[in-house]
This record gives sequence, structure tokens and C-alpha cells, in this order.
Amino acid sequence: CFSLSPETAIPIYAKDISDDLMKEFAFLSGGRGKDKAWIITLPDNAHFNEVPEENVSKVLTYLTSVPSQHESDTKFILILDRRLDTWTSVKTTLQKIAASFPGNLHLVMVLRPTGFFQRTFTDIGFRFSQEDFLLKLPVVMLSSVSDLLTYIDEQQLTPELGGTLEYCHSEWVIFRTAIESFALTVKEIAQMLQCFGTELAETELPEDMYSIERILALRTERYCQLKEDITAVTKEGNLLLSSFEEPDSGECSQDQQQERPGDWETVNRLLGQLREMETAFDGFWEKHQLKMEQYLQLWKFEQSFQEVKNAIEFLMGQQVELPDTGDSVPQVKQRLKDLDHFDGMAQDLIGKAQVVILHGHQLAANHHYALNLICQQCNELRHHSDLLSDEIKRKQMRLQKTLDLHTRLQQALQCCDEGAYLLANQQMDKCQSKEGAQKALQDIESFLESSSAYLNYDPQALHYDFESVLTSELKCQIQSVQVKLENVRSMFENRQSCFKKLLDKHVRPVQLVAPRPENPPRSKSPLFSPKHGKIFSFQCIPFLFQIEVMHDYQEKRNSLQYFISDSDDSLDTLKGHVINELIETERVYVEELFTVLTGYRAEMDNPAMLILLPPVLRNRKDVLFGNMPEIYDFHNKIFLHSLENCLGAPERVGCCFLDRREDFQMYEKYCQNKPRSESLWRQCSESSFFQPDKLGLDSYLLKPVQRLTKYQLLLKELLKYSTSCDGVQELQEALVAMLDLLKSVNDSMHQISITGYDGDLSELGKVLMQGSFSVWTGHRKGPTKMKDLARFKPMQRHLFLYEKALVFCKKREEHGDGYDKTSSYSFKHFLKMNAVGITENVKGDHRKFEIWYSGREEVYVVQAQTVDLKMAWLNEIRKILFKQQELIKVEKQQPGSCSEQLPLSSQLSDGKQQRASISSEENDSERTSPVMLDSGLVSPQNKPHRSWPGMSQSLEIC
Repeated sequence: CFSLSPETAIPIYAKDISDDLMKEFAFLSGGRGKDKAWIITLPDNAHFNEVPEENVSKVLTYLTSVPSQHESDTKFILILDRRLDTWTSVKTTLQKIAASFPGNLHLVMVLRPTGFFQRTFTDIGFRFSQEDFLLKLPVVMLSSVSDLLTYIDEQQLTPELGGTLEYCHSEWVIFRTAIESFALTVKEIAQMLQCFGTELAETELPEDMYSIERILALRTERYCQLKEDITAVTKEGNLLLSSFEEPDSGECSQDQQQERPGDWETVNRLLGQLREMETAFDGFWEKHQLKMEQYLQLWKFEQSFQEVKNAIEFLMGQQVELPDTGDSVPQVKQRLKDLDHFDGMAQDLIGKAQVVILHGHQLAANHHYALNLICQQCNELRHHSDLLSDEIKRKQMRLQKTLDLHTRLQQALQCCDEGAYLLANQQMDKCQSKEGAQKALQDIESFLESSSAYLNYDPQALHYDFESVLTSELKCQIQSVQVKLENVRSMFENRQSCFKKLLDKHVRPVQLVAPRPENPPRSKSPLFSPKHGKIFSFQCIPFLFQIEVMHDYQEKRNSLQYFISDSDDSLDTLKGHVINELIETERVYVEELFTVLTGYRAEMDNPAMLILLPPVLRNRKDVLFGNMPEIYDFHNKIFLHSLENCLGAPERVGCCFLDRREDFQMYEKYCQNKPRSESLWRQCSESSFFQPDKLGLDSYLLKPVQRLTKYQLLLKELLKYSTSCDGVQELQEALVAMLDLLKSVNDSMHQISITGYDGDLSELGKVLMQGSFSVWTGHRKGPTKMKDLARFKPMQRHLFLYEKALVFCKKREEHGDGYDKTSSYSFKHFLKMNAVGITENVKGDHRKFEIWYSGREEVYVVQAQTVDLKMAWLNEIRKILFKQQELIKVEKQQPGSCSEQLPLSSQLSDGKQQRASISSEENDSERTSPVMLDSGLVSPQNKPHRSWPGMSQSLEIC
């Protein structure tokens, strides 16, 4: 077989060569040879030689391409009907075929001319040209149609060739054109679907809901249009398919089916592809439409979520401003009313939040693609709602409890007034007789019995019951009421004592002095009127009590000194008792720590106890116990042995503490963790995990703090009995070290609550002192009278004195319930100590002193609570200033220091350069002042003063 390939690979369609096809100089009838080769017939056509060779090549290429679409390695048989033609035409036709046939040509059968002369010419010409043709084409010359039937079955031949195969060339051209048009339409549909899918995948969605809904509507419209196009093309394909006879697998063999034309299979295959594309397109659109709708739902949900969240956060900000305490019953009631109104608004908003959460749950139940995000936002919204509701409930409980406290205090004050009224209105002249005294005594006892619930208030119990709501103002009110109650009780006790003596001794009547009312006898005494906060006749009681205590202490001290001077052996005995107590209590302390760590902390890791362990406590033993294991190791392995070595050598006790001074710093870490530990303990204290022990775990957790305070007491006691012994100096230093440690722990507990400082507080050095003060401040550049500084009410500031700076903070309100209260200190500004000067005395109040900065450009009048506290602060500031003075002297003595000292002095005197940090401090008070200061007494220019040499203007002390 010979295979002639086409010169071009460009596909040819029937519509492109329809004119040449309609000339019918070659056709594909559908018949096949015995070796399954397709038959192409070239009927007798007188105009064949006039057809250009290019057109012949196109027609033959198209005819060979039709069966090649369904089969591979297709063979062809060419029947050349030239019975009415000449040898010359036959030869020309064979030459064209040899030159341009594009397929695998298996055989060429030629029905030679039937005319006598032409047959002769054909036989002679073919004989002479046979070798040329055989080299290019396998040619068989046939004399008649009967010879053709020996090669091909008659069912595969058309009637003009003696066969029975029906074939209409015009219909075949029409069907082929329709099939190819249908295939092209299917291809175009596929491209349109592909472009639409790419557009859907690559187009970014807008940010507003209106645009998203519009895009979804437009895409839905395009989808419907494409569906209509697919439906029309499918209808066209089904119509075309009905024009063909479907192969019947039951009546025809497989070989017979293969002999039939592949037009039905082609159309059926295209329809199958169209159905597959439609199914895939519907699935893709369904997913895309669902995603678009879910995206729109998510957008609406997030919009609602953000609106509700912002509203809740706004209400949270508002509720922070609502106070949770009050100074009087009407004030607390009004604040409860305001809080109830606020709670109503909050509940409405929480209801909206519940609707949004329900919407989110519905989206999640429908398997939304953003399931995790929706659940997260629902949880966040629920958390904010619960937080707002809990804060409102907490404030309602605090206000209600505060109202109960005020009510009880008011009842107690009313009881005091009634008692004073009773005493003031007793007719003392009628009480001189036994009957009158007995009647007055009965009245008093009856009143005391009916008022015992108020007159016998226990301040400790009151503090315990209302500890969660106590403020400094409420504590002052309780103290004031307590003083009044004590005074009233004292008055009743004195009056009862007098009446009882009168009744018992039967002596002459005692002339009692009753509180004399300024009004008529039946009016209440102004001495106990609610307008008077204190009973002035008893103001000296606390002072007298202090004197009594001091007197008792002095008596004990005198007797002790007498006892000590009487016997040195007794001194050693007392010292031995203190050391024994120190060591024994240390052993008990170590055992208690061991009990806590093994009985509680270790059991938290026991799998058998896990079921009893509260969930809030799991994996949080380091929070509950802090660094107690570290403390236990130190005392058990080191410190206890060191103390035991001091049993026969008391002089070593001081060194024992001094050598381990750095190790005791671990207590600072434990104390700083104590608030977190207490908060965690209160959450789980009722758990059955802790119930078996009679002594609560909180008592054990307090042991390290108690032990730390116990050391300084024992050292004081030991120092008292070691006046003239070895190691006294070390013992004194050890006592100072332990007191410093206690102070450092206390200061660090306050320092960790400082907020808003932009920097590292450790760079300012060690905290030397801290405390709350009233502060007046002034900022000016020129000379101003000191009284101008006192135009404002003082600001309440908490001051932290560091080695390098003085930090001003504002103490914020305490947050939390009960033991959960925590104070914080909001940083305001600080002054560098190398530019600070002080004035010790300010006219008007001995508790005031002055801190000025950068050559009096800024002046701060500070008022301490007591004169002793003021002097303690001044002493610490002096130490810092003296230390700076010594550093300057050392620098002056060094070589080349003269050239360096000039810029240092100028820098200290320049306030703008020395200003380290000035915050935009708001004025916390109104423009009134309770104190007017005399500028002539305060100003350094008007009053003689002593200055610290070498400290320039910033180290001047008046």
C-alpha cells in the first residue's frame, strides 16, 4: 500500500469546498472493501480533466479525512469509472491521483473504456506505462462491472457500479455541512463556557453589598443565557441525529456496524460532549452561586457583627465611667437607678447580639465556607456580651452592698442620737431617789437591749462583711461611727455605774452631771446630731490610749533593764531562748513548706487526683504556689543548717542573715505573685480537692510572708539582749537588711502596678520610697509669688523616689470584688534628680515641703500625711543630693576636670535641657485653694537659706 500525506495540516470543511463537492467528480459512498478499506468513487465525468489539480486535492483530502476521524490507520480503495472515457483521460486521471492523493491508498481499480478503439489504446498504453504506474499506484484494470464484483461485495457498491448500496451525493453534502456546523457550534459553546468560568474565577468582588448583589444578578442572567444557548444547540443536535438511522446492535454484526458511515456516531458523540459540558457547567455554577450567596451572607453578618460589637464596646466605655460606690444613701440610690437604666439599654443591645449570634449559627449549620471565622466572631460577640452583663451585675451588687452599709451606718447613727436624746432628757433631780434611779436604770437597760444590734457593732466584722466595697471614705465613715458608738456606750456605762452605785450603797444621792442640752429637755442633743461628725469631748481618747501603751512599754522596759542589770546570766538565758525560738520556728516553717509541696503541689500531678482537680487549676500550679519550691530548697538545704550552727555561737546569727542577704530576694518574687495566687485560690477554694485539710491552703500560702516579717521581730528581740556582746554590729546590720527587704518588697508591689511609663523603670535605679501626697504645681519662667501656686486644689499623686528620678503617678480606682481589688498607678511625669532642689519648710503647714526643678522653672508643693513622713522623704532626697555633690567634687579633683565642669554646671542650670519628661498633665482640681502661702517666706530670693556647695541652683535647700 502506498500512503500519500497531504502537504498541509489545515483542516478543510465541507462548506469551504461545497462547490467542488457538488460537481460530484469524487464521492465517499460509505462502502468498504473486503479488507475494510473505504471506497472512494470517481464516476465517469467528462469535465474531470478540466478541474484544477488543487481542487481535486482538496476534495480528496476532505473525503479521506471523514473516516479518519473515527479510525486510525485508514485504508482507501479508489474506483475509477472510465467506461465512457478515453485512454488519454484515464492516464491523466491516474497521474493526478498519483500526485495528490492524501491518504493510504490500498488499491486503484479502473473500469477501462468500453469502446473498441479506446479499449485497445488503453491496453497498449497501460502495458507500456504499467511500470510507471505500479511504482506509484497499485492499479488494476477491469473490463467490466462483473470483474469489479470479484473484488468488492455488491452491498458495498452503488447501483451504477452494479451494487445495491443506496447513496445520494447531494444529501450527503448537506448532512456533512450540518454535522460540521453542529460540531463548530459545540466548540464555540465550550469556549464560551470556558471564558465565563475564567471570568468568574478571576474577577475580584467589590466591598459594598449593592455591587455584590448587582454582580450576582448579572452573572445569573448570563448563566441563563448560556443555558438557553446550550438548549438550542442540543435541540439542533437531536434533530440532526434523528435524520440518521441508529445502528441496531441486535440485527447487525460488529463488522456490519463498522461498515456503516460514522455520521450518527459523530453527532451522538457531540451530543454526549454537550451534555457533559452542560452537567459540568451546572455543577460549577451551582458551587459559584452558593459561594456568592454565602459571601453576601458573610458580608451582611460581618456588618451586623461589627455594628453590634462597636455598640457593646461603646457601652463598655460608658459603664467604666459609671461609679460603683457612693458617699451617702441618696447618692447610692440615684446611681443604682442610673445603672438600672443603663442595664436596660445594655439588655436591648445584648438581645441584638443574640440575634446576630443565632444568624451565625444558622450559617454554620448550612456548612458556610467561612465556618471558623463565623464561629470565632460569634464567640467574640458572646464574650463581649457576657463581659458587659457581668460588669453591670458586679456594679449593681457593689452598689447594693454599699447601700446596705450606708443603711446600717445610718441606723447606727440614728441609734446614737436616740441614746443621747434619752440621756440628755433624763430628769437628774428625780433620779436622786432609789425609785427614780431604778426607773432611769430600767429605761437605759431597755434601750440598750432594743438597740444592742446597733450599739454592739463589731468593726472587724463590719470590715469583713463589706470588705469588697470599702473605700477610704467609707472606712472613715465607719471609723467615725465607731468612735461615736464607743462614746455613746461609754456614756451609758458611766450612767449605769452611777445609778447602780446609788442603788447599792444607799448613801446620799450623788450629783451626776448630765449632758446639758442647749434646747428644751425634750429636744435632741446637738452633741449627737448627724450634723456633727465627731463627739468633740472625746477627741483625746486615741492620744490617751497611745500614752497608756507607751507608759506600759516604758514600765516593762524599766523592769527589764533592772532584771538585765541584775544578772548577766539571765541575759544569756534570754538570748538563748530567742535563738532557740528562731531555730525551732525555722524547722516548723521548713516542715510546713514540705507539707504544702508534697500534700498539694505534688498531688496536682497525680493522675488519680485529676478528677478532683478543678479545671481552672490545671497546669497552673506555678501560679498558685509561685516560687515556693525555690524558697523551700533554700531554707531546707542552706539557711536552716546555718541557723543550727549558731546554736552555740549567738554572735554568728547576724552574719548568717547577712551572708544570705541576696538569697532572700526570692521572697520579692513570691510576694509579687501573691495577688495572682490569691485570685486563683478563691476560684477553686470550695473544690473537694482541698476539703480534707482543716487548715486551708490559703493559710499555708501565707506562711512565707509571715515568716519574712517574723525574722525582723526575732532580730529585734535578739538585739535587745545583746547590748554588749560580740556580733552586735552584724546583728544590727542584719536587722536593717531585713527591714530594707520588707520595704523593698512593699515598694516593688506598688511599682509593678505603674502603667503608662514609656521606658524601663529599672533604668531609674532602685526604689527608695513611695507614698501618696497632695501636690500643688506651677509652671512659669519668670519670678512669681508663691501664693500663685496655691490657687488650685491639690492633686492627689503617688510619688516614687528612685535613685535617679522622682516619678509622679495618679492612683486609679480599685477594680474587682473583695480580695480581687487591685490598685494601679497611672504615670504622669518624672523629674531627674540631677536637676531637683528642695525647700524644707512652707508657711501654712509643717507637713508641706517644696520640690523645684531646673532653677525654679517648675515648683511642686508637696504635703505629706504626717511631719515624720515628710522628714523621712527629705532625708532620702538629701542623701541623693549629697551623693551627687560628692560625685561633682571627685570630678573637680580629677585632672582635666575644669574643662568638663563648665558644661555640666550650665546644663544643670538650664531647665529646658534638664527637663526629662513633661506629660500633658490635666488639672485635677478646681481653681480654689485651702492654703495661702507667703511668697516672702518661701522664695529663695527673699529668705536667707543655706545651700549645698557644688550643686548650683538645682541643689539649693531652704
